[in-house]
Amino acid sequence: MRRDVFQAIADPNRRQILSLLASNPLNLNSVAEQFDISRPAVSKHIRILTECGLVVIKQTGRERYCYADLKPLKEVSDWTEKYQAFWTKKLDALEVFLDKGKKTTRKKK
Repeated sequence: MRRDVFQAIADPNRRQILSLLASNPLNLNSVAEQFDISRPAVSKHIRILTECGLVVIKQTGRERYCYADLKPLKEVSDWTEKYQAFWTKKLDALEVFLDKGKKTTRKKK
């Protein structure tokens, strides 16, 4: 089953796992040691990240290493970019409105 990348980043533990793996690959035990949740819970999060294509697991000897593949996050970036222009325009308009209010208040004094 292929999961949605938005589902993967919805959980703070999965976001933290991605942050850990973005800097360097870790074996499953090393990932689990970073959390106050059970090893099976960490494994479930890693499985979801794998199903989304954000984590790749490679066998090296007896160890299984997790590698981050952040390319699927481009979908999230593209989606949020659409709204960035909208909010930038709204916040710029608010700034102009507030500046006009300050000038009006100064003139009355």
